[in-house]
Amino acid sequence: MGSARHTVAVIGAGKIGELVLSGLLRSGWPAQRLLATARRPVRAEELATRYGVRVVDNLTAVDEAAVLAIAVKPQDAGVLLDEIGPKVPADKLVVSLCAGLPTSFFSRRLPEGTPVVRVMTNTPALVDQAMSAISAGAHATGEHLALAEEMFAPLGATLRVPESQQDAVTALSGSGPAYFYLLVEAMIDAGILLGLPRQVAHELIVQTAIGSAVMLRDSGEHPVKLREAVTSPAGTTISAVRELEKHGVRAALLAALEAARDRARELAAQAD
Repeated sequence: MGSARHTVAVIGAGKIGELVLSGLLRSGWPAQRLLATARRPVRAEELATRYGVRVVDNLTAVDEAAVLAIAVKPQDAGVLLDEIGPKVPADKLVVSLCAGLPTSFFSRRLPEGTPVVRVMTNTPALVDQAMSAISAGAHATGEHLALAEEMFAPLGATLRVPESQQDAVTALSGSGPAYFYLLVEAMIDAGILLGLPRQVAHELIVQTAIGSAVMLRDSGEHPVKLREAVTSPAGTTISAVRELEKHGVRAALLAALEAARDRARELAAQAD
């Protein structure tokens, strides 16, 4: 399933759709093998100018592309599938990027046997550091999963998970960048409180975050081990850790991610 033979249409190229388009182009996917659709003409023109891809209407995209990457907002997916569903031949691959929506939502509105693959990616795709979790719907084969991986591997890391885990994936890695940004923002404020200029605090924390992430990825050590290595007896770090525990930071994260998972389930229920 080499990329040279497949035309991919990104349907509803908003933020996430644009990430996919730009990532495919950066990875050498030929521009003539990419189509995009956008609801607003201004947006369509923007995409055509920025990426040199053809921007077409939804039905043309369905007609010409082998892979339909659906990137509309979850609440708009029903209306879109009412329009294109009956016209999708069952041999097309549908890749859903709609947060919270199960593959069954698509299967019910597409011809019997249409393969659907569900993908949850995240915004670090902009810097080729995405985490994309890929799940097969009822009719998707290993070959379909491999094609989805070929599309998303250039954006960062990919992982295959059973679809039953996708709401948890949404809570962890889909929303995950926001938790780290919030933490960094709070730590910069703490630096200001301690008397550092904002720019200095920013530089100290951002590089520390990058260094810590790379160590987590490359050292192979458990995070507890890495934390213990920084935490010396009666030192500064353990004083800070005690405060974090006292304020229930760990419990707050457990509750926060559970809330995100529950919201993903609610969105799916509303869409049905």
